[in-house]
Amino acid sequence: MFFEETWLDLLARAVILSAIGLVWVTAVIRVIGLRSLSKMTNFDFVVTVASGSLLAGAVQASEWPAFAQALLALAALFGLQYLVANLRQSSDSFEDAIQNGPIFLMYEGKFCDGALETSRVAKDDVIAKLREANVLRMDQVRAVVLETTGDISVLHGDCLEDALVDGIDRP
Repeated sequence: MFFEETWLDLLARAVILSAIGLVWVTAVIRVIGLRSLSKMTNFDFVVTVASGSLLAGAVQASEWPAFAQALLALAALFGLQYLVANLRQSSDSFEDAIQNGPIFLMYEGKFCDGALETSRVAKDDVIAKLREANVLRMDQVRAVVLETTGDISVLHGDCLEDALVDGIDRP
């Protein structure tokens, strides 16, 4: 790409293509917005993983068309994410079609066995999350929620405001 097939060409490609790729991704994220890097939905997670893979492909390109294709694919991916985020915001039916809802794994100190089985989450994993959240007694747990992103939220304390679990089907 830059020199005859030598170690100098490999070095130049690594440095120059990496720099161009990073500047390109940064520019696209500045245009699209910081939400591009969020993990709010499963779609966002897929875009984040795919963008890393495309950037790696761009940096390893040995020909200009392959490099350009990877950079354009990155822009298209972030553009699609922007479009999907706007559609989710404006249409509840669209959001329901592409997004899983959160699930109670525990509610009011008791495990939700059906939800654990459906989501394939082991009780030991939930207990580990309880320890991470500094829960000292099971009766302090108001809810453990498997979020749409795959994260597990532990809500504990004296009471639970309905607004925090609005829209989640109670066991």
